[in-house]
Amino acid sequence: MGDLNPPGLPPYSNGIYKSMYKKKIWTMRQYAGFSTAKETNLRFKELLNKGQTGLSVAFDLPTQLGLDSDDKMSLGEVGKVGVPVDSINDMRELFDDIDLSKVSTSMTINAPATTLLALYVALADENGIDRKNLAGTVQNDILKEYIARGLYVYPPKHSIRLTTDLMEWCHKNTPKWNTVSVSGYHLREAGCTASEELAFSLSNANYYVNCAMKRGLKIDDFAPRISFFFGCHNNFVEEICKFRAARVMWYEMMKKYNPKNPKSSMLRFHTQTAGVTLTAQQPMVNTIRVAYQALAAVLGGTQSLHTNSYDEAIGLPTQDAVTIALRTQQVIASETNIIEYPDLFSGSILIEKITSELIADANIIMNKIEKSGGAMECISAGIQQRMIHESAWKHLENVESGTTKVVGVNEHITEEEESIEALRIDDDASIRQLNTLKKYKENRDINAINNALKKLKTVCMTDENIMESLISAIKAGSTVGEVNEIMIDVFGTWIAPSGV
Repeated sequence: MGDLNPPGLPPYSNGIYKSMYKKKIWTMRQYAGFSTAKETNLRFKELLNKGQTGLSVAFDLPTQLGLDSDDKMSLGEVGKVGVPVDSINDMRELFDDIDLSKVSTSMTINAPATTLLALYVALADENGIDRKNLAGTVQNDILKEYIARGLYVYPPKHSIRLTTDLMEWCHKNTPKWNTVSVSGYHLREAGCTASEELAFSLSNANYYVNCAMKRGLKIDDFAPRISFFFGCHNNFVEEICKFRAARVMWYEMMKKYNPKNPKSSMLRFHTQTAGVTLTAQQPMVNTIRVAYQALAAVLGGTQSLHTNSYDEAIGLPTQDAVTIALRTQQVIASETNIIEYPDLFSGSILIEKITSELIADANIIMNKIEKSGGAMECISAGIQQRMIHESAWKHLENVESGTTKVVGVNEHITEEEESIEALRIDDDASIRQLNTLKKYKENRDINAINNALKKLKTVCMTDENIMESLISAIKAGSTVGEVNEIMIDVFGTWIAPSGV
């Protein structure tokens, strides 16, 4: 079988660039955030000094839900699974001495994505950085929150309005910014299969495309800035094929919109190794799992990569574990020599066969979703949620029966427990964050804040794009929780069909 589709040519199954990593390797983008903005800033600098080439911000749960650290709902969660960001003051500390015009920043944020981008832009303005030079990504994929992750705030209709506002604003103001990172990763972490990950994420992407076009945007205005975020699991060959299948499916999906810019049809994606595959038993074995998953992601043509730390099944990663995770990528890039080959599996009959099977299986699921009214209608009916639950349950049964082998869990078990030192979160960190927020709130121009929030509320009640009023509210001194309260007042909140 010959090389019918070399890298850089449609339908991009073999890669979106002709030379792939020979010219530029993937971005090494390790996810980090904990305790306080100051401590996270130090972790960022350590990673950059060790060769990381992009930043990825993990926010704590209150921030992901648009809550201030002093909100009663935030009690016990401040700084626990990510960094708390309450105001522009925290954003200043988070990126202290880091040039936003020279670094690419990914922010895993969804419900309050517009607010966190507003904070980032306000900081750039404060530092005299041209908005057009800002590069990075906000996840801004609210549909997968309704399906699998649960960190939504507003009803779907209003959430989609915010998603589309961000896409529209970035097209005009920050052209290098990726406005949506369509996440299959969180769907896969919840238990779906490889073909379901493809189907659900691409169905969600199709919904965002249609919403943007209804807003009046042309396909080439925004499609080049839609990126994807996939997980990479242990089935080495299947995962490589999954990435190839995703590129082909996106190319075929874009055909109906007749884009003029080739980048509109090129699926770009970030990969994270699979957290759900990590085990608390024999945790050092996780380094091997992560290495193979990372290799599969690279052979599959990823544009950026996060490698998990071996101790993440136990707690937040220690500095030693983070270093090994980064070094894993660096060994692949520097020592294996695979970057010399744009597509190592070009012409493989097996790879083509499995890729075609994944595409066929995913298309069946996507067609079912479309016939049932599309991604949003199916989410409201709980269709994707049920499919994920069924797949997760089947996997659990297979592990418990021994059909699916997991080293350290049901295979090659040792009686001696492997002892590693877990990262200890400073219990006083949340107290320091609360004190910082208190001082910040005490030294503000209340009239300016009230005027800015009043303007924000007026905009929320119209069809006007929300971004500029959000940026103004942030610059006036408003906190994440205060702007969130305004939007809840106008938009309301939402409870899933399951009642959760």
